[in-house]
Amino acid sequence: MNAALPDPKAFGRVAVLMGGWSAERAVSLDSGTCVLDALLAAGVDAHRVDPQPADLLGLRAAGYDRAFNILHGTPGEDGILQGACSLQGLPVTGSGLQASANSLDKGATKALWRQAGLPVADDVLLRNPGDADIDAIIDRLGLPVFVKPAWQGSSVGVARAADATGLRKAIAAAAEHPGPVLVEAEIRGAEYTLGVVGRTWLPPIRIEAASGFYDYEAKYISDDTRYLIPCGLEAAAQTRITALAAEAYQVLGCSGWGRVDLMVGEDGQPRLLEVNTTPGMTTHSLVPKAAAAFGWSMEELVLRILAATLDVAP
Repeated sequence: MNAALPDPKAFGRVAVLMGGWSAERAVSLDSGTCVLDALLAAGVDAHRVDPQPADLLGLRAAGYDRAFNILHGTPGEDGILQGACSLQGLPVTGSGLQASANSLDKGATKALWRQAGLPVADDVLLRNPGDADIDAIIDRLGLPVFVKPAWQGSSVGVARAADATGLRKAIAAAAEHPGPVLVEAEIRGAEYTLGVVGRTWLPPIRIEAASGFYDYEAKYISDDTRYLIPCGLEAAAQTRITALAAEAYQVLGCSGWGRVDLMVGEDGQPRLLEVNTTPGMTTHSLVPKAAAAFGWSMEELVLRILAATLDVAP
């Protein structure tokens, strides 16, 4: 049974942090607007804050009692905001500094999961993408592969490469973003995502992109992407991927709320993709869809996320 939600007045004055300066700014503004509208509808004294870097250390001085972080990418998901809030003694939604930094860095995420014995796709991490040995990558991973900027979210800069020429171009494009480039073997199978709020795991969603590739357009623009709830898995398989997602989340030290993405291959075996510590909250986004299937309104969802910043959360 769901615990009772706190009185909206208990939150005090809340900064809804959105926008920012990352490559995911546009998505963050959309997410932030949805969160702000829901908090206001629920009776919370919430305010839009689109910060510049110098603003991050002035939130407490500006009269805010806590922050709802919906900044995608830097500084909201890489630990910068979490550190700034900690210095001010300002409660903020979501994971802490170390978990946020590890989760946004795809190379670090996969290294920690491998160390814990969790299943992931084979990959090559390119710290100097300009020196990439294309033939060696293909020999190791085969084709096709997925190429990802290791420090970006929302599928920014992600491409599928089916031949050597495409791989070279995809690496060059991904290298335009800060940080290393991850080249990952393709997993043939079905993609699933699992949201979590506090200790509650929401129903898994199966994602079916019309193009076969769940890229930026499929996530935020296309109306042809299908989100299947129930996800179609048998109960035992659903329990299995939920347990795997929970372990993956715990290994990274995540808390508050988030989303774990994984694939179930044609061999029936699940393999982890990534964790999002500040998932999208737009009308196309997955956590609101799963919460609705679970019986939560958008207002209840944002209140439950924000409640984790209180000493006693539901």
